[in-house]
Amino acid sequence: MVSRSIDEVLEAARKRLVRLDPEPAHIAEREGGAVLIDTRPIGQREATGTIPGAVIIDRNVLEWRLDPRSDARLPFADSYDTHYILFCQQGYASSLAAASLQDLGLHRATDLAGGFIAWLAAGLPVLQPGVTQAPQLVGAHPAPREDR
Repeated sequence: MVSRSIDEVLEAARKRLVRLDPEPAHIAEREGGAVLIDTRPIGQREATGTIPGAVIIDRNVLEWRLDPRSDARLPFADSYDTHYILFCQQGYASSLAAASLQDLGLHRATDLAGGFIAWLAAGLPVLQPGVTQAPQLVGAHPAPREDR
């Protein structure tokens, strides 16, 4: 068996993605053509804030929440054609996660180049830590079945 480094795995994942810079991602979400997915742990969201309107889905349940065939999918995750734009803090883990969604057939899944840090640097809207927004679908409940 031939192994690959994480850098090689990341490079292969990114070759499959049409990654978006912050401004095009903002436009895609604002115009209703995309769903922003925040996969960061709660500690990062509490420390740095989040993007208004982003759906928060814990990384460890992401595939179950967005797979249209999953019993644990979120109500809006009923199409393989949905344009999901994932983001993490810096844009590394989200590339791997988006490639994983593509493996499920979610062919329009991609990620935000540079992650939340790039969004923040671009001066785009951010909810500061401690500021709440209207409830979004949170990917922590119900849990995927344990027999998988």
